[in-house]
Amino acid sequence: MDATMRAIDIHGGVGEKEDLFINKESSKPIPQSGQALIKISAFGINRMDISQRRGGYPVPFGASNTLGVEFSGSIEAFGGDNRRGFQEGDEVFGLAYGGAYAEYIAVSTRMLMRKPNALSLSHCAAIPEAWMTATQALHQVLEFQPGKTILWHAGASGVSIAGIQLSRAAGASTIFTTAGTQEKCSLTTSERIGATVAINYKTEDFVEVIQRHTNGKGVDYIVDFVGGPYFQRNLEAAGRDCRIVMLGRMGGMKAPDADLTPVLGKRIRFEGSTLRSRDESYQSKLRERLETYLPKFETGDFTVVLHKTLSWHEIQEGHRQIEKSENSGKIVCLVD
Repeated sequence: MDATMRAIDIHGGVGEKEDLFINKESSKPIPQSGQALIKISAFGINRMDISQRRGGYPVPFGASNTLGVEFSGSIEAFGGDNRRGFQEGDEVFGLAYGGAYAEYIAVSTRMLMRKPNALSLSHCAAIPEAWMTATQALHQVLEFQPGKTILWHAGASGVSIAGIQLSRAAGASTIFTTAGTQEKCSLTTSERIGATVAINYKTEDFVEVIQRHTNGKGVDYIVDFVGGPYFQRNLEAAGRDCRIVMLGRMGGMKAPDADLTPVLGKRIRFEGSTLRSRDESYQSKLRERLETYLPKFETGDFTVVLHKTLSWHEIQEGHRQIEKSENSGKIVCLVD
């Protein structure tokens, strides 16, 4: 077995998108007990990759420093007997703690799923991080109940596109979402995604729109990726006993002059959450739940939105589009 492979690396270890390059002398991983070696066909780009590239996202202990947490490909070898029914040559996709921007990855078989016949490897690479994160937020953290209202910020992101569909399937009465262009708003309210009300945050005040549509009651759940700049306004949009989960900090971590009065007055519960910091046991339970969704992808009840499929030689362009929030849905790179 060759000891080296190609993988995307960063000049100097951390840097900007221009510092990304394909390193032809990267160490090829060796699968350990309970792991499979995957020859990667495609990987998804996530906003956390931008933060990690810049040195702002701590890599979990023991994880590869190579970027990337989701992938699709085929099994080349195993590190032991715990194969979970998989065989060499099986086409799979899954989630990892790092290392997906590469030709090969060694990953626990507990985090692998079989590729459905109706989905391409590109589509499969776009599923794990977004759909597991959305599932975690909606069901594990928020404990969503049917008949309730929910607001998904960053509505055209991969996570929110998944979350809107999951909310619809879970029986949400009204699904609000925010986005920065009319095209993105139209996508979120399209029949295949299913948001009820899309709010262009550049031209409308989402608090006013929500209060108007709920007759002043506010929403029951909020999923936020923006952070500080939205903290106060989320409290204003929240209804009584609202639960808010913060999944990102796109706008920063500071909320100067925040008025916490609504937290007590409305009995608001606020929680932060990340998926990558969770242990394998926790993540594997999400993988089990995601597997139950796969028939819905095949029937078209759930859909994966690919903004663009690029060659991994175009990784700098992929990062640029994520940085500029140009994407509606996921950006996937093909390893060619």
